[in-house]
Amino acid sequence: MQVSPMSEEQCGDLLQRSSIGRLGCCKDNQPYVLPVGFAYEPGYVYVFSTLGKKIEWMRENPKVCLQADEIESSSHWGSVIVTGTYLELREPQYTVERQHARKLLAKHVNWWLNAVTERREETEDMAIKNVFFRIEIETMSGLRAQ
Repeated sequence: MQVSPMSEEQCGDLLQRSSIGRLGCCKDNQPYVLPVGFAYEPGYVYVFSTLGKKIEWMRENPKVCLQADEIESSSHWGSVIVTGTYLELREPQYTVERQHARKLLAKHVNWWLNAVTERREETEDMAIKNVFFRIEIETMSGLRAQ
């Protein structure tokens, strides 16, 4: 098995094919990593969520990372890490960007389901606040094993 760096184009291609990744954020020197559904386009990663711990943490510290994989076997895989800045797409300032995020995310089946289902299991309040955000990509790197 040979592990080699991926080009930026290869990283983007992997992110384009992916729809689930692990989001990392940090508050008071405590990291928090969780799976999220996402959509990629050059320069940005878009995510739909509900209000909760990750949103609260990213509002305080907008520096985040996202990691996504393609794993065919233990000796044939690719992994990409994106670092960047959280930007909440609030109404009415980011209406156009929210619509764009929804359109990109809609390419993935049930893109909204995990976030809403998770929140409904945690609360009896049916007025769940939806949050669209994007990560403005600062760096992107990847490794591939073959």
